[in-house]
This record gives sequence, C-alpha cells and structure tokens, in this order.
Amino acid sequence: MARVAPELQYSAEHEWVAREAGNVVSIGISAVATDALGDIVYVDLPEVGAAVTAGETCGEVESTKSVSDLYSPVTGEVTEINPAVVADPALINSDPYGAGWLFKVAAESDGPLLSAQEYASKNGGEL
Repeated sequence: MARVAPELQYSAEHEWVAREAGNVVSIGISAVATDALGDIVYVDLPEVGAAVTAGETCGEVESTKSVSDLYSPVTGEVTEINPAVVADPALINSDPYGAGWLFKVAAESDGPLLSAQEYASKNGGEL
C-alpha cells in the first residue's frame, strides 16, 4: 500500500500541497500516483511566472506505462520549479514527498482539497 504523508493536503487528481511561508505552496504527486504510473521518465512543468488555475492542466508526467496530465491543485503564479526532477524524473518515484516535489505557487486560492485521511480512504493509501 502506498504511503500518504499525513501533513499534506491532496487533490482528487493525486497532487499534494504543502504549505510554506505566506501563501507559497509546494506541489508534487502522491506515492499512490507514482505507484500507478510506474517508472517516471519525463516531466513537463509550468514555467516560472505562469498562471495556473486549480483543477486545470499545467503539465505532463510521462512514465514507462503512460502519459498523464498534471493538474494544479491551487490558483496562482508559479514561483519556482524543481530543476532536479526535470534532470532526473526518477526522483518523483524515489522520494515523491521530498526531493521529488515539482513546483511552487504563490497561491491566491485553493481548489477542492482532501485531507490526508480522506485521500488515503478514497485511494487505498496508508498514513
């Protein structure tokens, strides 16, 4: 069973949200999603300065099994991307809640988010 980090919030599309200073949030994809995707070989992230809208696509994650859209769980402006995952997408598989974070957003508003418990219950993960 995939691990669900209890301190994070999650979107129905399997992205996680970590609150940082002020209104900045880090965004990544859950271990539940990485398990389903298999080995991730490519990631296409939004550019710094791009506007993202909660619930809308903002990039892609490509694995050996499929290509999946990346959805923004919040609305705001992208402030940073993780160059390490662009260079080595396997980091998303090996450390989805740490070194495998994808991008940061100065959030204006959140989309519908689930608590870790709600996400784990709906997706078969464990806290």
